[in-house]
Amino acid sequence: MDTAQIVLVVLWVGLTLYALLGGADFGGGVWDLLAGREHANRRLIEHAIGPVWEANHVWLIFVLVVLWTGFPPVFASVMSTLYIPLTGAALGIICRGSAFVFRKVSTQWWQRRLFGAAFAISSVVTPFFLGTVAGGIASGRVPRGLATGPLLGSWLNPTSVFGGVLAVGVCAYLAAVYLCDDAVRAGLDPEGFRRRAIGTGIVVGLIALAGIGVLRLDAPGLFDGLTHRALPVVVVSAVMGLASLGLLLVRRYLLVRLTAVLAVTAVMWGWPVAQYPVMLPPSFTYRQAAAGPEVLLVMLIVLGVGALLILPSIGWLLLIQRRLPYDSE
Repeated sequence: MDTAQIVLVVLWVGLTLYALLGGADFGGGVWDLLAGREHANRRLIEHAIGPVWEANHVWLIFVLVVLWTGFPPVFASVMSTLYIPLTGAALGIICRGSAFVFRKVSTQWWQRRLFGAAFAISSVVTPFFLGTVAGGIASGRVPRGLATGPLLGSWLNPTSVFGGVLAVGVCAYLAAVYLCDDAVRAGLDPEGFRRRAIGTGIVVGLIALAGIGVLRLDAPGLFDGLTHRALPVVVVSAVMGLASLGLLLVRRYLLVRLTAVLAVTAVMWGWPVAQYPVMLPPSFTYRQAAAGPEVLLVMLIVLGVGALLILPSIGWLLLIQRRLPYDSE
């Protein structure tokens, strides 16, 4: 494995961690939007998100920096062609974080409702925009070069819409699964989130099945890769998804976190496996896009040193978060 391949793997590990951790935060916002008068559920969501919501965006910054440094032509092409949905996602992240904080310190009811709505709506809009970006890249609508692709058609197309809807569904599913275990540890009844997790899991599965037809018609190259080279990964995702639903039915909340993570991880890795070695379909490969070997080597050394400092800190933060006592007030 050469340095460019290693950097590519590191890039996708970072993107997967953002989907699993930051995605669950976005999903928590989705359930906050749908909580209605269930104030106990909303307080549990705040308790689960509060200590880690800022740290989870580290992975998005990490992915952008690695892409920019390791594969600059791909970074330039994506950022210049897809700047509309990327700007929407950035504004959503900013609005979401600000509203989350302001809702906590607001004393008037109308202010709490306003900031709560902003937080919840941004939690839906942001993963949708990020999903459209993924769909635009995967369907080959981002050619190499600065702003050479269509500014609207690159993300307003069947594959991008499918990617956006799937991203929102996956985030909501992950959050519901995590919140089942969080509710048990907080001494609350997890049945509400269990029903949400089962229902969302079924809906996400149906969306994925419908997406097969979308990809076959709109992104045949990706469809061919998913049904051939990446088929084992797709099968693992389906099996883990079904196992997660079974574990939810028998109320094995801690174990279902693992199977849900594996299912989403398989979904994330199906895409690069399907179109490897291409980064920008139909033919721009990672070798063509990679920076010089000296740059990649130095970057890997810096990333290794950074990992020794950051990963234990994030692990410790997550451990502390799980041990924080739940305050129902």
